[in-house]
Amino acid sequence: MKNHVGIAVSLAAVSLAALLTACGGSESAPSASESQSSSAAADSGSESGDLAGTTLYVYNWGEYIDEDVIDQFEEETGIEVVYDLFETNEEMYPVIEAGGVTYDVVCPSDYMIQKMIENDMLQAIDFDNVPNFDQIDPAYIEMSQAFDPENLYSVPYCWGTVGILYNTSLIEELGVDPPTSWADLWDERLADEILMQDSVRDAFMVALKKDGYSMNSTDEAELQQAKQDLIDQKPLVQAYVIDQVRDKMIGGEAAVGVIYSGEMLYIQEEVESLGLDYELEYVIPEEGTNLWIDSWVIPANAQNKAGAEAWINFLCRPEIAKQNFEYITYPTPNKGAFDLLDEETQNNKSVFPDIDSLANSEVYEYLGEDVDTIYNDLWKEVKSN
Repeated sequence: MKNHVGIAVSLAAVSLAALLTACGGSESAPSASESQSSSAAADSGSESGDLAGTTLYVYNWGEYIDEDVIDQFEEETGIEVVYDLFETNEEMYPVIEAGGVTYDVVCPSDYMIQKMIENDMLQAIDFDNVPNFDQIDPAYIEMSQAFDPENLYSVPYCWGTVGILYNTSLIEELGVDPPTSWADLWDERLADEILMQDSVRDAFMVALKKDGYSMNSTDEAELQQAKQDLIDQKPLVQAYVIDQVRDKMIGGEAAVGVIYSGEMLYIQEEVESLGLDYELEYVIPEEGTNLWIDSWVIPANAQNKAGAEAWINFLCRPEIAKQNFEYITYPTPNKGAFDLLDEETQNNKSVFPDIDSLANSEVYEYLGEDVDTIYNDLWKEVKSN
């Protein structure tokens, strides 16, 4: 699946395009056909026949779209999709920045979109070509202003929270109450039973929110305190992992783990299908958490902007957004798609939490290169102690 705030170096190269750029190759992706329209598909995408025969270069997270959706888009529009993958925002950014490979539409996370805007790496979307934008719940458009202040450059695709997943049976055996606070991850009774995210910002988010600070803090004293908290917690931590939290918790290997809410539908289905004798519950800590948004953007050097807008418009169609949600299980910001879901899914608070449970939650902000360096250096101290 995906890791929103990754370690600075990618774990693996997942596309030939990314490899070419990372290695300093001079080859660039083939240009899209010059026959591009100034307007994209209206509601269905099938009306953009003048884009037929063009090529659209898409850069997205792994396992972050139903492949049938790509086929449907190609069939309706006549646009050929070349689809490449990245694992982290930090892997994606230098590929777009270098420009050796030209992508038409990309799906970064909130704080990285802010960085790309500040560095003039994106172009404004012509929303006349994205009429299905009106299907996006205004709440997520407003949240997007934290990183796209005028809502000019991005269209929300998925969102979610970071919280604590816990094994009801194991914590009972350990004599621990169900967690309600980030501070509960410092309970000594949970020694060797805690899974933390192997991620700079996510780890510091946990410590900063525990201490009552903003997860976007740039205050040196607050960051030093968070660093020391994480060092103090290390003897209790079984492992720093990313996607493995899900599988380790399903396997009963740990009592608690920090995890993305988008994993919950899969986890719940696995617990039921395997007939496990314990439940895995998800909670958003009372101090608040990271509320993240991934959105589609158009790079400044995109060669098929009209095709990119047709793509975004197609993905905003409610039935397509619903199809994607059922495949990737990360919450959709599309109100039309939400209305198409069954009542049980709509009422699943692990996936679609009540708004009052998001009090004190924040969107990650890009803090600048200097502050990024400070965070990375402090994280190295945590890992080396």
